[in-house]
Amino acid sequence: MARQRKDPVTKVRLRQPDRSGPKEKTLLEIAQEKNLFAEAQKRQDALNKKARRSETNDDDSSDEEEEEEEASLSPTVERFLETMLWTTCLSMLHFTLDVLVQHQYSADRVVWPKVWMRFFQALLVFGLLVYNLHPHHSKTTLVPGLPLRFQSTVRQSIFFVCSVCAGCYMIYITNTFGYLAVMKQAPSLGCLWVWSVIELELPWAVVSLAVAGGFLWFNGYDIK
Repeated sequence: MARQRKDPVTKVRLRQPDRSGPKEKTLLEIAQEKNLFAEAQKRQDALNKKARRSETNDDDSSDEEEEEEEASLSPTVERFLETMLWTTCLSMLHFTLDVLVQHQYSADRVVWPKVWMRFFQALLVFGLLVYNLHPHHSKTTLVPGLPLRFQSTVRQSIFFVCSVCAGCYMIYITNTFGYLAVMKQAPSLGCLWVWSVIELELPWAVVSLAVAGGFLWFNGYDIK
């Protein structure tokens, strides 16, 4: 049998680790002696201040650009663009009501050339109405010679009368006239009614709608 070799046992003395702490200066102490943390804080404050100043300059420049863009448009151009916006929206509403009315009364087919012709007619008519009646800061005078403090009252009175008349007459024709008359008049009356209510101040708009509702209830009509 092979003999096993035994290694001699080495005796190592056990010791406790040194817990007395470092005997030389640490990096933290060196940094504190040289005020590195204070310098870093000053540097960070300077960078933050510079960033805030840059943001302020950017905001000022953007505000100046917006003011320049606004100043570049004359009041006449602004009024024309606003008129085109209102006119386009009302004409599209007229187009939608025209198509819906024809579908409601089971028309065999929608005659699109006539629909588009009525759309462009509405575009022209509403363009003239909006340009002259819609309030704009470039033209606050509606009735020449009338004091300025009464101009808004006159404009609100016109829209109130238009709202009441258009609403009541639309309710009347839809409950009394035949479908041909409704198909011809309802889209224009509906657009005029909607526009008049939008132009009115909230109390007057509520009153005009209440008058139309009272007209509907008093005559025993239905909403068709």
